[in-house]
Amino acid sequence: MAPNPLQGASFVLAAHRIDQLPADSGGEVAFAGRSNAGKSSALNKLTGHHGLARTSKTPGRTQQMVAFALPPLAQGEGMPPLDVRLIDLPGYGYAKVPEPLREHWKREIDAYLHQRRSLRGVVLIVDIRHPLKEFDRMMLAFCQDTALPCHVLLTKADKLSRNQSAQALAAMRKQFAAEGLLATAQVFSSAEGTGVDEAREAVVALLRRERGV
Repeated sequence: MAPNPLQGASFVLAAHRIDQLPADSGGEVAFAGRSNAGKSSALNKLTGHHGLARTSKTPGRTQQMVAFALPPLAQGEGMPPLDVRLIDLPGYGYAKVPEPLREHWKREIDAYLHQRRSLRGVVLIVDIRHPLKEFDRMMLAFCQDTALPCHVLLTKADKLSRNQSAQALAAMRKQFAAEGLLATAQVFSSAEGTGVDEAREAVVALLRRERGV
């Protein structure tokens, strides 16, 4: 079994505003997704730390930007290791959040995506059983407009047959091509471990990438 390049993740802080996040240096990848798409489970599975991100039967528990430190990432010969992080963005789409808080997070996420120089890419969590929602499309459009790579995890693939999952992935990639989106996508299941190694490699590739490259 291949070693987990995301092993050793640890909680750093939870921020209500972007100016409370760790220093804007090194590299980080943001995880975004609707509140019931399985984002916390995906983070836990990818890092191999099953208590890292809270999972709950009540969607929308992540109501702050949560920073997780990763062990420094080795770079090329003669280069120092890169300080890297994962940022868990607030789950979007939960109904019980007051409108002022929802608007606050809309502004903060927008500011984060525009201003954060250490941000290398976005992992967008999408339930494979459902078409893209408004939030998903908004994230994809933003990444396209700012030349920020977006890797989509089509989660909960264990709820479908392998053939259905393959059809859903093909349809998503066809949609990306038709709309001129540069995003990548894969099938993923936290429950069964489907696509975990592929997703880890995608996250590490994003962390290694220079902003604007």
